[in-house]
Amino acid sequence: MPDGMLPELLIALGLVVLVVVVVFVARRGSQRDADVLDRPETTKAPVTRTEVEPETIVEPPPDVVEEVEVEPALRPSLRERLTKSRRFITGRLADALGQTPDEETWEDVEAVLIQADIGVATATRIVDDLREQVRERKIKDPSEIMALLNEELVSLFDTEKPRDLTYSDDRPTVWLIVGVNGTGKTTTIGKLASTLSRDGKSVALAAADTFRAAADEQLGAWGERSGAQLVKHQPGADPGAVAFDAYKFAKARELDVLLVDTAGRLHTKTPLMDELSKVRRVIEKEGTVQESLLVIDATGGQNGLNQAKEFARAAGVTGVVLTKLDGTAKGGIALTIEDDLDIPIKLIGVGEGIEDLEPFDPKAYVDAILA
Repeated sequence: MPDGMLPELLIALGLVVLVVVVVFVARRGSQRDADVLDRPETTKAPVTRTEVEPETIVEPPPDVVEEVEVEPALRPSLRERLTKSRRFITGRLADALGQTPDEETWEDVEAVLIQADIGVATATRIVDDLREQVRERKIKDPSEIMALLNEELVSLFDTEKPRDLTYSDDRPTVWLIVGVNGTGKTTTIGKLASTLSRDGKSVALAAADTFRAAADEQLGAWGERSGAQLVKHQPGADPGAVAFDAYKFAKARELDVLLVDTAGRLHTKTPLMDELSKVRRVIEKEGTVQESLLVIDATGGQNGLNQAKEFARAAGVTGVVLTKLDGTAKGGIALTIEDDLDIPIKLIGVGEGIEDLEPFDPKAYVDAILA
């Protein structure tokens, strides 16, 4: 190559390189502008990532809407739960008292009370007392007569009698739960266990109803829901042995309460009553049965009174749990149980929910059915 052409060649190469660089830069700039145009608009500030320590709670960013806790719906009042009984009783009483009281009026009132499952003897005494007060005070206003009837019904209960469930000074406290099949006995135990657990107490369940099919499985399901521990044997095992082992189990672990489920075949079967007495005796060799609670189905009417008499003799009943009150139009059995047997009603079942087991308040109960 001649020496004079070298500088010209270098200049030409430099120009080519310069053109390539300019074109490349121009294309990159155009692409960047296009990306900016295509990007959706946002008013959010850029997110800065930070390192988070393990187990540290990270608050949600400002643009995340937090869930707001909604207050649970208010539970129905006792008056609402006893709607069937209230409508049955007050509706018929309103018809009976819709005129100036006479002999026929009092016969109608007595009939209403008997139909509401208040025993004949109790209903007769209520009406006799009511009629005497109305005559002496010369009352004709139906609302005043209803107010007097309210007072009369409340007087059938011993309102001064303690109705709280009692606990032993030594653990475990033992509550024996008795009653015929179908009254809601096992469900009542589950609700009791749940209530106790919510109150911070440790609970054991004894599956001493060893003859009813799947009774231990049903009790075990309630135990899982409430956090209670279950003690069971094989189907058909001796109920006394189950109760004894459950007591030993609860005692060794210093549990607060032992709830003992028992067999509940028909109360007319003498062997069942003997069996309940045995279960109680076995437990009392080591400890004390603080409560023996009889579960009665309110929809069963006067049959519940007969059950109460039988179980009171066999199991030393200390209190009644009256279940399914929300499902009956004849809630008068509560009055008869206390008036005839002098056994306090301590709890009432007013629904199927786990919290639908409530302490019994005689005044609130009468107010609810006569509202």
